[in-house]
Amino acid sequence: MTSSETLPVTDRSKVKRLPKRGQYDRALINQILDEALVIHVGFIANNQPFVIPMGYGREGDRLYIHGSTASRMLQNLQQGIDVCVTATLLDGIVVARSLFHYSMNYRSVVLFGRATLVEGEAAKTHALKVLAEHMVPGSWEQARKPKPQEVNATTVLAFPIEEGSAKVRTGDPKDDAADHSLPIWAGQLPLKLTPGSPIPDPQLAADIPIPEHLLNYHRGA
Repeated sequence: MTSSETLPVTDRSKVKRLPKRGQYDRALINQILDEALVIHVGFIANNQPFVIPMGYGREGDRLYIHGSTASRMLQNLQQGIDVCVTATLLDGIVVARSLFHYSMNYRSVVLFGRATLVEGEAAKTHALKVLAEHMVPGSWEQARKPKPQEVNATTVLAFPIEEGSAKVRTGDPKDDAADHSLPIWAGQLPLKLTPGSPIPDPQLAADIPIPEHLLNYHRGA
């Protein structure tokens, strides 16, 4: 792979625990970020650590996050402080013969960097479109667009996908060979995010059908 296809390995992004599970492939990192719905944003303000779950959207080599202009977190992040962003997809529980070897199959991303403020109504509106389409593809054409005063009341930050790594675990339990003969079930319990049937707002007019993009909603490939 060329350097443009991978993230650089730095001291803080290098996977040190079980390094064989660490990957730096941009395509894989983007795939995980595109499937996940929630990131956790870690930062320090006034000597106090915080980790905040947030919705987001990805475009190219950046993530967009947003919130009220009164948000303490966003006010701190736009000052250029160091930030750690994580996303996790849980693919299954690994049931072993020994409790010591119970585990999980997962795909995760950890990113490091500093957020920058997205300024200007057009740029902010575009970022809000990216955010909406990440959560529910097709929603930008379905819903009312943000009003100028709503855009002005919203802080939007861009976070670079420049330093970080993915970590992936797949497969069966790693039981000790001596435990393989134990009469205990072992294997994988797959898990998947599955949408239910859309539930209409009680104030919705009865003649408004459920949009196709909600009827066909799914995450991942």
